[in-house]
Amino acid sequence: MFLLMEQAIKKKRWLPKMVSGELVGALAMTEPSGGSDVQSIKTRALKEGNSYRLNGQKTFITNGQHANLVIVAAKTNPAEKSKGTSLVVVETDNAEGFSRGRNLEKIGTHANDTSELFFENVEVPPENILGGEEGQGFYQMMAQLPQERLIIGCGAVGAMEGAVERTIEYCNEREAFGGPIMQFQNTRFKLAECQTKTTVARAFLDNCIEEHLLGKLTVEKAAMAKYWLSDTQGEVLDECLQLHGGYGYMQEYDIAEMWTDARVQRIYGGTNEVMKELISRKFSQARF
Repeated sequence: MFLLMEQAIKKKRWLPKMVSGELVGALAMTEPSGGSDVQSIKTRALKEGNSYRLNGQKTFITNGQHANLVIVAAKTNPAEKSKGTSLVVVETDNAEGFSRGRNLEKIGTHANDTSELFFENVEVPPENILGGEEGQGFYQMMAQLPQERLIIGCGAVGAMEGAVERTIEYCNEREAFGGPIMQFQNTRFKLAECQTKTTVARAFLDNCIEEHLLGKLTVEKAAMAKYWLSDTQGEVLDECLQLHGGYGYMQEYDIAEMWTDARVQRIYGGTNEVMKELISRKFSQARF
């Protein structure tokens, strides 16, 4: 009961400040030795007296350079796999033993920082175990991952729609051989393909959003959305960049940044290869 009361107090202290921007959050799951295999994380949060001692390293953490409320996936019971994982909330301001590594230099998505985080014997109070008790971390993450993957799908469809709109405009303005490049059948056919893929993607995404709002979106279908929409995003943006010609490779054109940023969509939130594995598990009762 005491821990539940503490959790309520923490929510009242954290959530309003996260909404106002006074607190910036981050989720620290990925480690240098592994990404999608959450069950095998090496970071430890072990009970010592009336608190936990957190030790480990995380990488590729969005908002890592300036987050002051970091939810860390850690093993509170290293002998267990999924049941031994907990989410530990670290308030980084003046936290002894916490440090930030490099702001990693990415090829795209420069609008946000991506960092290494280090935890060396960081003291964490027991009420900072998310949910109030140990062992819930894996299930807490799995419960939210379909929504995260749906959000990635939303970004993919938005990027496709924006890219096609910009490319149609460019092809009507850019002139070659005495007229706009829209005069060429190849240009029109490529745009027709891109528009069709984008329209189909929007219909599938809207269906997934509807199911999510009704609480019916399955893990498998969320994986389909993440994998197929991000793959299709790559295809559409590559064609749009090609239609821009040399200018498509120049940073002054939106399509160049959009194309570069699209590449990571197939990696974060679980690689698309992992998404296919999740989808295929539905085919058989066998577990590989």
